[in-house]
Amino acid sequence: MADKDFSHLDETGGISMVNVGAKRATQREAVAVATVRMSAATLTKLMSAALPKGDVLTTAKIAGVLAAKQTPSLIPLAHPIAIESVDITFDLDPASGTIEVRSIVRCEAKTGVEMEAMTACAVAALTIYDMCKSAEKGITIDGLQLVRKSGGKSGTWER
Repeated sequence: MADKDFSHLDETGGISMVNVGAKRATQREAVAVATVRMSAATLTKLMSAALPKGDVLTTAKIAGVLAAKQTPSLIPLAHPIAIESVDITFDLDPASGTIEVRSIVRCEAKTGVEMEAMTACAVAALTIYDMCKSAEKGITIDGLQLVRKSGGKSGTWER
């Protein structure tokens, strides 16, 4: 018997993609964040375009957008969704050597875009790591999380 708290379980307890066929499409939005931590020296190199792989933040933004669009290929039970927009921003703090990556994904659909927002954020952060690793191997990515979602039957949720 399925646990009502876990919508991806069928009546036998096996995994199942949720049937959203009878649901009404609504405007959906999800916001996710992650923090990339590096030394102040590495962040200074990133900001002055002194890293060998080129424009780190533009590349990370493109990677995040592409990742959001590929979410159902990466997350087995995620539905393909016609995403209307993906916005990825970076808040750099040179003193602490951190970059807060924030993604916002929007669509009108029968299911939410939380996974798309978190996938976009994760891949943008991983791209920053990849492009900066020649300068510093010990970079970390912390706190990937959903901070807000809106739309659908459950309405708005905020951390």
